[in-house]
Amino acid sequence: MAQVTSGVRAVLSHPAVYEAFQRIMGATRGRERIVRDLIRPFPGMRILDLGCGPAEILDFLPQDVAYTGYDMSAEYIAAANAKFGARGTFCCRLLEQAEAVTLEPFDLVMGIGVLHHLDDGTARQFMTLAKAALKPGGRVLTLDACYAPNQNPIARFIISKDRGQHVRNEAGYRKLAEGIFTGIAGTVRHQAWIPYTHWSMECSG
Repeated sequence: MAQVTSGVRAVLSHPAVYEAFQRIMGATRGRERIVRDLIRPFPGMRILDLGCGPAEILDFLPQDVAYTGYDMSAEYIAAANAKFGARGTFCCRLLEQAEAVTLEPFDLVMGIGVLHHLDDGTARQFMTLAKAALKPGGRVLTLDACYAPNQNPIARFIISKDRGQHVRNEAGYRKLAEGIFTGIAGTVRHQAWIPYTHWSMECSG
């Protein structure tokens, strides 16, 4: 995983600082939109969140979803357990293919802010792993920083300073799913408050 965690970026490894930064960047409205427009929860929905961080998305999900989160940061998982221990299962390790196929399948596997930390080979492994954990008819959802034509220069500058070192354009993200999924749909979204650009991608089949 290519990630810069030195200097100023190092403080984002601490859950409280990370969450404060996310809120400044508009995370509250962003998470509401992610849940409403992208996750689209329903009663009993099984969700697997790979790279879940402190699992703050649970603040916006209904109580009746079944949530499992994986993250390699002990600090993030400790924060998730402290706040949401009764609402989900949290694992401090990398989910491997051999384990993924033994889990009860999920309606949705999501990687929010994950792909732009991974090189192409590792990212395609991630997509293959996510597909292996799906129920028939399930979806994989990703959301990442994105470079785009006519992008606000401030957004481009902020994204260039991201801890993840593999920010791509739309075509670059699509290539990560091609040949693994038959259905690939995505949207570039430009955020106005503190300019930023995201690519959301839904994959199935």
